[in-house]
Amino acid sequence: MPQERTILYAGAPLRYLLEQKPVKNLNLRIHRDGSVFVSAHPAISVERVDAFVAGKGGYIRSAQKKYREMAQYAPQPKQYVSGETFYLLGRGVRLSVEKNVRDTIWNDGVYLYLQTKDPDDFSKKQRLVTAYLDEQCHAVFSEILSEIYPIFQKYGISMPALRIRNMETRWGSCLAQKGIITLNKRLLEAPRHCIEYVVMHELCHFLHPDHSKRFYTFLTTLMPDWRERKSILDQNAAFWL
Repeated sequence: MPQERTILYAGAPLRYLLEQKPVKNLNLRIHRDGSVFVSAHPAISVERVDAFVAGKGGYIRSAQKKYREMAQYAPQPKQYVSGETFYLLGRGVRLSVEKNVRDTIWNDGVYLYLQTKDPDDFSKKQRLVTAYLDEQCHAVFSEILSEIYPIFQKYGISMPALRIRNMETRWGSCLAQKGIITLNKRLLEAPRHCIEYVVMHELCHFLHPDHSKRFYTFLTTLMPDWRERKSILDQNAAFWL
């Protein structure tokens, strides 16, 4: 059971939840609501964990401020009514809801057309749009992975399995030993070349599991403009994450 602890940082209380479990390192996580979580091996004293958190105090305060600012500009929950904007591959498409005897949904690059028997049924519209976006995620992400993977095949890396899910703070992650890449569903809102960067980044981790100099040298060799692509993601994180 995580225990709540409080330390002083710059004269103000800083609260965090400590979970003791058999992990190798002290791990710090900051959630979108500003809450701070630390996991540590039971053999590590709480005094050492407190010192660790204090040492990360500046980073924690900066991250909490960033999340507060992001919350102010974050898009409001969708109502699934005509005129709302959805982003697909970096382009906004306007939702057009119409009544029809059949439930159908498609887009022409300008409008996202949603036809349903009951245009006032919020849950039904939400399910239809969510299912459509999930299909687009699988189609687009799988295509990009298939295009980039051959670069890594010559290094003896097997084609990774692709998982897609909602992620709070990351665009992607990988489990190299299990051959799995996980991508954030919200990446579908980003331009295609940004998705390519995330896929390339995660594939590079199959050869370099950390963010060492060798990792970034390898990434730069394969994708010289990765910083520009990453910058676009970072600048729009408040809207897409």
